[in-house]
Amino acid sequence: MSERLAIFAEGQFETLNGKTGHGVIRYAPREVVAVIDSANAGRTADEVVPYCSRPVPIVASVAEAAALGADRLLIGVAPDGGKLSAEWRAALGEAMALGMDVEAGLHSVLADDPELVAVASHLGRRLIDLRVGPADLDTPEGPYARDPALRVVQSVGSDCAIGKMTVTLELDRTARERGERSVFVATGQTGIAISGWGIAVDHVISDYIAGAAERLVHQGAERGDLLFVEGQGSLYHPGYSGVTLGLLHGAAPDVLVLCHLAGQTAIHSYDTVKIPPLSAVVAYYEAACQPVRPARVAAIALNTRHLGEEEARAAIDAAAAETGLAVDDPVRFGSDRLLDAVLRAFAR
Repeated sequence: MSERLAIFAEGQFETLNGKTGHGVIRYAPREVVAVIDSANAGRTADEVVPYCSRPVPIVASVAEAAALGADRLLIGVAPDGGKLSAEWRAALGEAMALGMDVEAGLHSVLADDPELVAVASHLGRRLIDLRVGPADLDTPEGPYARDPALRVVQSVGSDCAIGKMTVTLELDRTARERGERSVFVATGQTGIAISGWGIAVDHVISDYIAGAAERLVHQGAERGDLLFVEGQGSLYHPGYSGVTLGLLHGAAPDVLVLCHLAGQTAIHSYDTVKIPPLSAVVAYYEAACQPVRPARVAAIALNTRHLGEEEARAAIDAAAAETGLAVDDPVRFGSDRLLDAVLRAFAR
């Protein structure tokens, strides 16, 4: 019997930090019976965050979610640093007491928390850590070891939290609708919660990030021959660029899709770090790939969530004129234009 999820997002569901919950509701083939967020109780997920696209009821407490039949609590928030707070620990304990297993993708590992482990053991509940990867990771062999028939596409970004996972999921879905043997390759906790497999590369020892990415490509190749690898971070990000580069070199993609938030000029929370023009961002990513496996940016996915439709289309046209690349917002206008550009890049 499949689990019935309650997504814990207290006070943060409508923020960018609620992206794990948003992604699971929109994309995961899992039953979600409730979102826990007292600030929006009485509404539905799609009313608060239209991106979610499913009318999941929002409740004020763990107890209300249990009354709706939830038997697993998923922490649906990805806070900076990924740490477990005291308030969240109390909520997890309450959930287990009410009959729920607990699933999380935090850097704070549930199975390493003596208090939670004791409660889970006493109540017979499971603790599921999405971010904990295999123990036998190593450095990569290198892209020469890969089947030359395999096609690998990776999303990359000008910043964090701008839709790299969403873009890969949308491209994968469209490709499968066209009959491609397409695979979404999850590299973060939300993607793993959606797809049921993957490695959260930002939880991996830095020496082994590239090795983890290479392993994911090999695992993806067992499932299909067109892989869409979920990007992480940004080469421009002062905090997370190391994860980005390790993933890029380990996955060794053939084609890149650049993701950008329309109108953004600086890295979020690092206002002094300016984002260069898109044409320069394209050149920077292609240069970073060159020594390991040359790759080109085939398309730009522009996140236009803050713009009206007319402004969004104007921003898309401007980015296309600047870069000479196919540009679109795959959530708003569909991903066909971007996928066409990706497939053309392989045909050359």
